[in-house]
Amino acid sequence: MAGEQLQVLNALDVAKTQLYHFTAIIITGMGFFTDAYDLFSISLVTKLLGRLYYYHPGSPKPGSLPPNVSSSVTGVALVGTLVGQLFFGWLGDKMGRKKVYGITLILMIVCSLASGLSFGSSPKAVMATLCFFRFWLGFGIGGDYPLSATIMSEYANKKTRGAFIAAVFAMQGFGILFSGIIALIVAGGFDHHYKAPTYEQDPVASTVPQADYIWRIILMFGALPAALTYYWRMKMPETARYTALVAKNAKRAAQDMAKVLQVELEAEEDKVQRLAQDKANAFGLFSWEFVRRHGLHLFGTTSTWFLLDIAFYSQNLFQKDVFSAIGWIPPAKTMNAVHEVHKIAKAQTLIALCSTVPGYWFTVAFIDIIGRFTIQLMGFFFMTVFMFAVAIPYHHWTEKSNRIGFVVMYSLTFFFANFGPNATTFVVPAEIFPARLRSTCHGISAAAGKAGAIVGAYGFLYAAQNQDRSKTDPGYPPGIGIKNSLIALGAINALGMVCTLCVPEPKGKSLEELSKENVGEDGAENVGA
Repeated sequence: MAGEQLQVLNALDVAKTQLYHFTAIIITGMGFFTDAYDLFSISLVTKLLGRLYYYHPGSPKPGSLPPNVSSSVTGVALVGTLVGQLFFGWLGDKMGRKKVYGITLILMIVCSLASGLSFGSSPKAVMATLCFFRFWLGFGIGGDYPLSATIMSEYANKKTRGAFIAAVFAMQGFGILFSGIIALIVAGGFDHHYKAPTYEQDPVASTVPQADYIWRIILMFGALPAALTYYWRMKMPETARYTALVAKNAKRAAQDMAKVLQVELEAEEDKVQRLAQDKANAFGLFSWEFVRRHGLHLFGTTSTWFLLDIAFYSQNLFQKDVFSAIGWIPPAKTMNAVHEVHKIAKAQTLIALCSTVPGYWFTVAFIDIIGRFTIQLMGFFFMTVFMFAVAIPYHHWTEKSNRIGFVVMYSLTFFFANFGPNATTFVVPAEIFPARLRSTCHGISAAAGKAGAIVGAYGFLYAAQNQDRSKTDPGYPPGIGIKNSLIALGAINALGMVCTLCVPEPKGKSLEELSKENVGEDGAENVGA
């Protein structure tokens, strides 16, 4: 079986970095830009939704979403994302990356727009509509994870593959930043046009009726970047690895990549047939052979992504509560509804600009130099260190003179999440599994991550409540407090370091070498022609 590596795949592995690589990064990356915008923009408007729909006359505090409604609004998109990752990951290996890619994008566009609409005007009707469409929005977003990663990995050369996949994921940072900027612009415009007193001065007038448009505009804006990239996604050819190794169409693979690489490529139909008949490349996901070859790898990718997302989504979705607790965002009653949106958006934008976005691009710069394993281990280590540094002396950080120091420490945990496991957990599953199972295994790994995000989103909401019942948010039972919640997140990050030991290092190797698809029944590696 020696010498069976296909010429078209070898050409992709050794191709010089050129325009089509950057085009693929932008086209696939804009999906992640949209994903992040849609998932994280909800945290900017949940306080506003509470003021608009759950105000109780005579209350000393502005209205807030009841616990069950808040957790549903925040977490329902994550549930949809988990289901979408499993379903579209599997479908991407059955129907092809390109066909399924278009379906997910249409779903994201339609549901982004629909999220800003509502059937009826009662709180129950508005929240039910919002949750319904955000579930299906999450379902579409879920498909984007395995498909974007798989497409980019299968297009890239082996020298810079890590940087290209990480660059796609890094667009998530710009999506988070963009959501904050859009919220700042929208809130600023409404504040300029509709002057309102603070809640303390006039509880009713502090929330102008027109503020109902703010959350709708912010959520609906997520449809724009997705719509702008639809045409280009549909123009991309199917990846050669899917066409040749899964669809078994050597001629189409050679034709597609000859156009992309602008070189002459031979359609090696005999080699494709021999590879197809090789029993070593025929095992399924639920087989002992898969467990033997990739079982430990799948455990590594799923466990690390699960643990990472508990911490990452807890921090991202509830950073507004942390900032409120340390006084970086003023008490709600001292602001009107529009000012509160503006303050929360400003805090999220600053964190994204100073730590989230730089962290992603540090990964892009160094992932093919120091490797995925090292970056992931280092990221988990520093996340643990900084989380404990914030949590253990938490009372010290809440004092007014130390609040800037708290924000710096909190920001560093974000930086090392992104210059660390938040990027590498996305990259590695797209590299180490066979082509016919690559999208499925990435979807399983990503779904484990979203299970962690759901634990973080729902669990932290309750856990972070004050231990004193009189100081909890309305409707919430006492929790373990923010300090103990942050200590728990630090311990979770430490466990992530341990699970990282099960993740292999893919740096500098071809996808076929990593998945052992170039190993025949006799155990000999197939090399490039």
